[in-house]
Amino acid sequence: MTELPFTTPLQFVGLALALLAGWLLGMATSANGRRWREQYEQERDQHQAVRNELSTANTRIRDLEAANSRLERNLADRRAPEPAHSDPKSRRETAMRSWFYGGTDVLSRIRGIDEHRERQLNQLGIQQFRDIENLPREDELPLEERLGVPHGTIVDEQWREQAAMLRSGHAEEHERRFGRVA
Repeated sequence: MTELPFTTPLQFVGLALALLAGWLLGMATSANGRRWREQYEQERDQHQAVRNELSTANTRIRDLEAANSRLERNLADRRAPEPAHSDPKSRRETAMRSWFYGGTDVLSRIRGIDEHRERQLNQLGIQQFRDIENLPREDELPLEERLGVPHGTIVDEQWREQAAMLRSGHAEEHERRFGRVA
């Protein structure tokens, strides 16, 4: 009867470790091992690219949320009583508009603001001509993005100037310069 070369548990563990090391060494040096390594590196690079994209998107989201909260804070801070109009016709129009529209100005009278955009502006807390007139420059871009209008629309369409004219009761001058809107 021949005696087995491995008789103790420690010898079997040594044999298992030697076989495992040989298998790993064979994988690392064979062509299949190189393909596995290349595939691993490719997957790792793709994963890093996705993480970078998510990081960029998260940064953009945080920036937009900060701009949105700043815009909402500024709008809330600017609520002040509107000055009285000088001519009786303008006071009558304002009283009727206030009664019909629940205290909001008809922002669709401004060229570049249709009824849909007026509803969007009202939902954002912009309900008076003075809100547009006093809109800070740094809030233009976030507002244009929320409304889905091209960048620079507020300046190009002169929303502030139109709002100032309409708020001060110069509807005829507004119509002469910007045309009849609503």
